[in-house]
Amino acid sequence: MSLLRLFGLFRPEHFADWYRIGAEYVLTVSEGMGFGVGDFPLRAEEATAALRAGRTEVPPEIARSIAADLLADATFSAPYLEWMPLWYELALVGPVSYAELRLRRVARRYTRDLAHVSVPRFSRPQDVLVGGRPAVSYVSGFARRFVLADAVLHLEWYAHVARESGIRVPSGFVERAREETVAYYTGHGELSDDVRHFQRLLFADDEWVRDIDDAYDLDSALFGLWERLLTRERERL
Repeated sequence: MSLLRLFGLFRPEHFADWYRIGAEYVLTVSEGMGFGVGDFPLRAEEATAALRAGRTEVPPEIARSIAADLLADATFSAPYLEWMPLWYELALVGPVSYAELRLRRVARRYTRDLAHVSVPRFSRPQDVLVGGRPAVSYVSGFARRFVLADAVLHLEWYAHVARESGIRVPSGFVERAREETVAYYTGHGELSDDVRHFQRLLFADDEWVRDIDDAYDLDSALFGLWERLLTRERERL
């Protein structure tokens, strides 16, 4: 099979496992960092159950968590592609655009009654400068660009989804972690112990990739490549 199987996802129940896997990732990182998760584990179970049953009439805090996860995934991949070599971007821009459409469409069913919805804006290469140059200009090779992009963007993804889900993520720490991350992956600094630990937890998105691949029976060579790169970096950290 391939990513084509994902094109058949369009109803809330199709995204129950998608949300569940994202929520498990958020919980893993949050608990690993000692951030206060409150009743998020229970709300994540309720959100998953609602999606599985196709229910869209849910309490605002449940709707916000579902929308945050799906909208973050919808808007994540297009910026990510800009960090990568042109051949890679051109190969995936079509599937990524279609996936974004599907995710946004389902997310909208959970935002109708919310007074305000935050849609994350993920960094593009021109937004992340080191010495006046894009950070990506300091790395070469597919693997290094992939890891740099993920180190920056999965931090932004986590901070957004966790906060929208009611988890207390310290703003000052996130800002420092982003600065250290950019410096480290461009050869301009080192990671402090707490930021290294944070990134090690964030690189558990190798498990997200593997679990999505398994849950949707993709058997995707592309997902397999992503998982290997992410696992290697997590183990190195």
